[in-house]
Amino acid sequence: MSSKRPSEKEILSTVLKPLLEDFKYWFERSTSLLESEDLSFFSTDEQAELLAKIKKAQLEVGTAQMLFEATDGEVGIESKMLVPWHKLVAECWDVARRWRELKNSSSPS
Repeated sequence: MSSKRPSEKEILSTVLKPLLEDFKYWFERSTSLLESEDLSFFSTDEQAELLAKIKKAQLEVGTAQMLFEATDGEVGIESKMLVPWHKLVAECWDVARRWRELKNSSSPS
């Protein structure tokens, strides 16, 4: 039984490509929410600041995806870039949770 170790390129393709897609998905979803709803648990400035952070991260993720694809999966991303994106996604999840709770509490039972 031969256990072939995956190449670095295979690992990057297996892990990094879907991770970048996840970042892209959650940032797009959050952008849509922040642009279309007035979230009462944020001030106008707080909502605008979060939207700006997400849009900046979207550009960064898009650039990382382009580099990854242009190099045929040969280029990775430093973990110091991934950590802030992970934190921002967690913040996006929290905003979505709070928004759902707010909607559920204000809808008639």
